[in-house]
Amino acid sequence: MKYCRLFFAAAAATVISVSAQAQSKSFKLGQWVEIQNSILKELNRSYVDSLPVDRIMRSGVDAMLEDLDPYTIYIPEEENEDLQMMLSKTYGGIGAIIYKKKDGNVVINEPYKDSPAYKNGLVCGDEIIAIDGEPTVGLEASQSSDKMKGKPGTTVVFKVKKLRSGDTLDVPIVRERIHIPDVEYAGMLDDTTGYIKQTGFTDNVSADIRSSYFKLKQAGMKRLVLDLRGNGGGLMPEAINIVSLFVPHGSLVVTAKGKDPQSFKEYRTTSEPVDTSIPLIIMVDSGSASSSEIVAGAIQDLDRGTIIGERTFGKGLVQSIRPIAYNGQLKVTTAKYYTPSGRCVQAIDYSHRNEDGSVGHIPDSLTSEFKTLHGRTVRDGGGITPDVEIKSPAYSRLVYSLVLSGVIDNYVLKFVREHDTIPALEDFRLSDDDFEDFISFAKTQEFDYRSSAKALFDQMKKELEADGLTEAMKSELNALEKAIDIDKERFIRLKKQEIIPFIEEEIAVRYYYQEAGIQVRLRYDNQLEEALKVPAEKLVAYN
Repeated sequence: MKYCRLFFAAAAATVISVSAQAQSKSFKLGQWVEIQNSILKELNRSYVDSLPVDRIMRSGVDAMLEDLDPYTIYIPEEENEDLQMMLSKTYGGIGAIIYKKKDGNVVINEPYKDSPAYKNGLVCGDEIIAIDGEPTVGLEASQSSDKMKGKPGTTVVFKVKKLRSGDTLDVPIVRERIHIPDVEYAGMLDDTTGYIKQTGFTDNVSADIRSSYFKLKQAGMKRLVLDLRGNGGGLMPEAINIVSLFVPHGSLVVTAKGKDPQSFKEYRTTSEPVDTSIPLIIMVDSGSASSSEIVAGAIQDLDRGTIIGERTFGKGLVQSIRPIAYNGQLKVTTAKYYTPSGRCVQAIDYSHRNEDGSVGHIPDSLTSEFKTLHGRTVRDGGGITPDVEIKSPAYSRLVYSLVLSGVIDNYVLKFVREHDTIPALEDFRLSDDDFEDFISFAKTQEFDYRSSAKALFDQMKKELEADGLTEAMKSELNALEKAIDIDKERFIRLKKQEIIPFIEEEIAVRYYYQEAGIQVRLRYDNQLEEALKVPAEKLVAYN
């Protein structure tokens, strides 16, 4: 009896402890809600100027959520359209990418094929002078874009200066529901290798992958490359559906575990596969995250294919959309996900921040070993490590500057104005004369053309000046600066082979639309080329 009394006393103490802990959390929450309300009321009564309630409250909510992790965010009612764009890559509009110089008109940069813009004859280089009567000169690019978007079925009227004729005319366009596909391209790389470039995981992308598979199979495909490089993820169900195309029915794909015991859930394939034996190569890099890592992790753990490229981003957090007051939405992190072997690929611990607010990666010393279906060793602790590692190409600082400053985009607009047509895509190459023309154009543009070495030197020189050391080292600094300095034209010529693919891709898109850009990019994809050369003995067995 004494032991029974002790047992029940201990059990009662545990229940009281858990209950007290829950009450303590509820009390703290109520306390802070009361403090916040008290502060707002006092500010509203006493603050010297009008209180910008909407702005300070939104800032407070955003700061509160940011302290948790980057993926838990508040979406007010007026931003629900952005949420739909994020989930489904759809919006109401005309289907065109625009470019806008400061104090200039909007320029059609890239109409989507078969979009309302395309159907109404808008081409790259056409200038939008006004939207529904409002001049675009005084608008920001985002304001212009917002005016072009709207409910499908409504009409927007553009005053357009046509590129070829120079005529100015009114062009009414009925907006449609524009869908930006996640399968950017599907085609054959050679007689036996099919290739699918997937850029997201929005609604129904798995159906697009499925139909692309059958199209490629008909074309003679005997192995498949699924390219997830740069794919930041999206909807988990779509990732599960994609894995289900290639593994047996009922296979475990991913497990979710959160604070709430009810959040524990195993996700298995629920449909019959289309092919469980075709060799699979999954291309990944540091930009492959979330649902991309679910696909890569499942394929790797089930020994169903070979992961090639670079270590993935390491986002193993699951978000859910919860409705909140006034038609808002809260995208909240509710669980972590685990691959079939039990690995969590989350690379950063947001729950234990350093004193300065920073977060740390999980060190390799704290990672654990796991086994794939056939007994291969894999590790957790941040992303999916490829079975075969091949580095991505490293681009020079100059190339980034030419792209980000708009020099290449502006040159392409110039090129389009001067060329009614270009050769068929398979025959199109930027000629030497064209590159000389680009150099002449780039020399007239303002952009940071310093090399990485020169940029570091300039920073070092500032630090030396702050320490009062530049005069003592003047001759050495002058000599070093002279050695590493390089003029704009010479540097562009030096990086010609890096620059040409970017110009060719942008030109191809303007004449042959989005798929053409991928096809040009594939010409120069050395990482993919190396992946296709990997010997059979280094690939994962497909059984």
